[in-house]
Amino acid sequence: MGRRRQGREFALQSLYLTDVSGMSGSEAAKTVGSGSKLDASVREFADSLIKGTETHRHSLDSHIRGVAKNWELGRMASVDRTLLRLSSFELIHCVDTPVSVVIDEALEIAKVYSSHDSSKFINGILDKIKLERKKPAKNKGGGKRG
Repeated sequence: MGRRRQGREFALQSLYLTDVSGMSGSEAAKTVGSGSKLDASVREFADSLIKGTETHRHSLDSHIRGVAKNWELGRMASVDRTLLRLSSFELIHCVDTPVSVVIDEALEIAKVYSSHDSSKFINGILDKIKLERKKPAKNKGGGKRG
């Protein structure tokens, strides 16, 4: 398993714990990480995902609600809701990671932590949320000057 996948899974586990227990992301990460031998770079990546997802949770929930027609967040399975928040954060705010990578990772993680049917649901939601991705700033000069 790749380092970034490990980081995403660690972040999912920590954020899931915050969702079901109400503890903070840092507390949940300590709990999930106790006894873990994660590489420092993996933990750093996971911590950035946890912090970003927590910071933007309300706007992420709004994005998810906007595209999840006929689905209330409270009706979604906790792990699916958590994975949607995490992946939406990465899609919208982490423009260095390709869209296809974020979605593929989310689907593979869903198959491990949720169900095959959940991966289809998550794919449909993320496919719409990817349209919200921030576009990198373009050069305003408009080309070469001669």
